[in-house]
Amino acid sequence: MELLLDRVQHTRSALREYMLETIFNEFDVECMGLDEEKRKIKYHEMMESSFRFFRGSAYLFYYDVTKIPFPYHTPADKPAWIQGDLHMDNFGCFQNEAGKIVYDINDFDEGYIGSYLYDILRMTVSIALYTDAEELSEKEQKKRIVHYLRSYYKQLQRFKEDKDDPLTLTFTKENTKGPVKKVLNKLGKRQRHHLLADITSINEKGERTFNWDEEIKPVTDEELGKIKEVMQQYFLTIDAENKQDPSHYQVKDVARKYGTGTASIGLSRYYILIEGGQEAGGTDDLVLEMKEVRTSIPAYFLPYSSVFWEKHAHQGERVVATQKAMHHLEDPYLGYVTMDDKHFYIRERSPYKKKVKAENFTTLKDYDQTLNIMGRVTAKIHARADADIESTLLTHHSEVEILKAIGDDVDQFIHHITYVAVNYKEQVKYDYTLFCNWVEENFDK
Repeated sequence: MELLLDRVQHTRSALREYMLETIFNEFDVECMGLDEEKRKIKYHEMMESSFRFFRGSAYLFYYDVTKIPFPYHTPADKPAWIQGDLHMDNFGCFQNEAGKIVYDINDFDEGYIGSYLYDILRMTVSIALYTDAEELSEKEQKKRIVHYLRSYYKQLQRFKEDKDDPLTLTFTKENTKGPVKKVLNKLGKRQRHHLLADITSINEKGERTFNWDEEIKPVTDEELGKIKEVMQQYFLTIDAENKQDPSHYQVKDVARKYGTGTASIGLSRYYILIEGGQEAGGTDDLVLEMKEVRTSIPAYFLPYSSVFWEKHAHQGERVVATQKAMHHLEDPYLGYVTMDDKHFYIRERSPYKKKVKAENFTTLKDYDQTLNIMGRVTAKIHARADADIESTLLTHHSEVEILKAIGDDVDQFIHHITYVAVNYKEQVKYDYTLFCNWVEENFDK
């Protein structure tokens, strides 16, 4: 009998591990084109924790949850524009076009259209994993998820009732509380030139150049030439109202950036030092980030939208369009280019970039105040990126359709999503153990 039960456990693990291996091979090798060394780097980063594993395996999440029937989806012909990889670490602070430091979503690489529920599910699972790692009990984890979901729902109602406008609502130190407000206040004291002081210096010729370290490394002459060449292409993609004189974008130095993100490991990322000027907030020099991007992961699993791809076939443009749809007063340096048949988007490397970290949460109230804002931000991006912004792509108001899908019994909706999130958290932790064993057996020999 004992041998039979051991066989049951082994078979269960073997089948799931086979599925994990198949999915990782398909996406990281066939879709992403990562060689063995890049896979090893990425997987070792993911082995840091179950939350980091979750961040780096969005394709596994979508593979699983798109097979689960949910009663709360919006109709297939009434999708939302989703962020696509919503989790606790994809919220942060930065400076918008008006010069205000705001708190919002800060990653748009997986933007696509589909049911709002996938953003909500991914976010709530991340809350469970994040708070589990901080040793909150399962009861407390559920309460934090409930807090997020209720905040999301209430903000959608405020949009529907015209009490707030998703087109203009922003989150600043004036209307936030707790850890978010503290981070915003701290950043308000930071000067724009501090980033330059951190990562650049003046050489013996009196020229500003990047400082080399483990994360910022020099490019080849060939890469430098190609990037200077595509900057002309980039200039054409900047919104007309944001364009400066071409001399403003003169390239002074270029570096290859390493060590940022988990899902992005293996994709090329560059820092570009440009001339800038008084238009850049009084700082003579400014850093742009040029990041390679591939097809959105949700697109592999959600219904195919020919209308979406007709408008957003360039993956860099898709990311830029997603940010513009979701942000009020977006980065004026947004643009996109193609280099070596790869798609990139370009944005300013914000000197004010910062997020709320685990050490900022010292009480349960800190979590609730932060999750309240995260819920409102999530409602804002869904309600903003609809017919108000892209009327040819989305002809409806997402807040209206989402509230219809949730229905009158919001408590039942919250209970259902919380139940799924906490249970899927356990699946992630189980998968994480299998994943670590698989990496040790196949990449650490």
